[in-house]
Amino acid sequence: MNILLVLAVTIIVFQLAYKVYGGYIDKVFEKDDRKPTPAHAISDARDYVPGKWPVVFSHHFSSIAGGGPIVGPAIAIIYGFYPSWLWLLLGAIFIGAVHDFTTLFVSMREKGRSIAEIAHNTLGKAGYVLFIVFILFMVIVVTAAFLGLTSTALTSLAPLKTLGLEEGSGILKTVPDPKTGELKAKIGGVASTSVVIITAFAPVLGYLLYKKRIRVSVAAVIAITVAVLSIAIGLKYPISINPETWMIIISIYVLIAAGLPIWIILQPRDFINSFILYGGIAALTIGIFAGGISGMSISFPSFNVIQGSQKIGLIWPMLFITVACGAISGFHSLVASGTTSKQVSKESHARRIGFGAMLLEGLFAVVVLVTIGSVLNFSDYLNIVFPEAGRSNPILAFSLGMGQILHKAVTLPAYVGTIFGILLVEGFLVTTLDTAVRLNRYLFEELWRILFKNPPQVIRSYIFNAGLSVVLMFLFAYKQAFLSIWPVFGSANQLLAALALITVSAWLLKRGKNAVFTLLPATFMIVTTIASLIYLLKTKYLPQGNILLICLAAALIALSAGIVIVAWKSTTEKTQAPAVESLNKGYND
Repeated sequence: MNILLVLAVTIIVFQLAYKVYGGYIDKVFEKDDRKPTPAHAISDARDYVPGKWPVVFSHHFSSIAGGGPIVGPAIAIIYGFYPSWLWLLLGAIFIGAVHDFTTLFVSMREKGRSIAEIAHNTLGKAGYVLFIVFILFMVIVVTAAFLGLTSTALTSLAPLKTLGLEEGSGILKTVPDPKTGELKAKIGGVASTSVVIITAFAPVLGYLLYKKRIRVSVAAVIAITVAVLSIAIGLKYPISINPETWMIIISIYVLIAAGLPIWIILQPRDFINSFILYGGIAALTIGIFAGGISGMSISFPSFNVIQGSQKIGLIWPMLFITVACGAISGFHSLVASGTTSKQVSKESHARRIGFGAMLLEGLFAVVVLVTIGSVLNFSDYLNIVFPEAGRSNPILAFSLGMGQILHKAVTLPAYVGTIFGILLVEGFLVTTLDTAVRLNRYLFEELWRILFKNPPQVIRSYIFNAGLSVVLMFLFAYKQAFLSIWPVFGSANQLLAALALITVSAWLLKRGKNAVFTLLPATFMIVTTIASLIYLLKTKYLPQGNILLICLAAALIALSAGIVIVAWKSTTEKTQAPAVESLNKGYND
């Protein structure tokens, strides 16, 4: 199939879904712009701040679009192009967008409360505790998966031939392959240098923005300059560190960053990285358009279920948890109900932000499928993502695909697009690590307040809770191979989405509203994710004697079962008024 046709079909289907299905959900919630949103009703100039919808959309999308929509499709395409593409289309519309839109809307109706707090109000204290513990487990797995992935990507090597370079060209620093002697370029080292320079400069930009109050336009020029110079310096002086050392360095960094004000590192670094992201997405779009016009088509197998099942597992349930973010992601409910719901100015904006951003992420995941499936040699793909020995590196597969498609479509040197691809993903991953460790720190602090009447000072401190999050992240990442962690991450992430949908369903049912459109996807994801965990236990973790992952999978199954039981009891009881009234009755309390 022509790659431009794939992109066109995806865009048309998503547009129809946004208008028709998104409009239906709007009617169920009875959107009303006359009702004050939390951003207006509880405006405090800190957390509750009404924003213009494009600004809030940008915040929401940049927060939810982590490494998942790149890594998941890069792995799942082993089942063939069409199974992955169809799941991205159907999952993003009927599960992912529904999940994001409804959790955002319910949070807005519940004064901007988080999904865990809504579970407290809807399911009671037992549901609240189970929800927090589940989220803690999930975020630890997220950070572990991305820590391992980041450390591998930052040490990536690529054959000069693949990058379109001759030996002795001197454009990239090289190192001989220890097995074959073939010269390989240190493209991960270029990204490493760039990441270090951008992170080191972030406090300077933060100071200029927040203390000296320079204009955003000036800051943008500085950010673009720093990004370009970091790449140029990286080409000359790539950093060469082994993956294990990178794990230690990144762990120390996120431990420090989790306690610093966000204006010092997090926001300015993301601001610099955003220009690499925007440039990368624009370049890929141009590449696919130009490539499609010239006749480029999908070269990967259309259906490859047998080999995919051998590498990952049965297509059901494993495909549906391998593509962890482009179709559905529980992490989105934490963002939607954590920060976004406190910024939406009008209820009519919720569909644009919640439903629309998820469809845009689904589109991005489809672009990743097209990028890899149209230009990368399938045997090279297998060697990179499913190597017989060494670490799986799906980021390298995507980056090489980006380099090749831009070279073939618009004659950009392959090495430029490849380096750009790694930098694009690394910006996502480091941001996810920062945000997730900070979130886990908050969750641990909340858990101690629930378990102890007066929590000891030591367990209330930033260093204890951030340190606990980082230590657990490091232990999982250091002890487990990425391909072992990713399925557990996908299962935990999708389970969180299912549990969030159950919470939304209980909220709707208590108000006499139709909840079929949330209960059906919740049921499908509960069955699929629990089946995946049982499958992983039976076929991999128990035979391998992997105690850590055995305990984790068992804990996730037990926690999710507990929440489902609590939700069932809550919705079948004859209790009437919800603990927290909706915004229909104002904010008098």
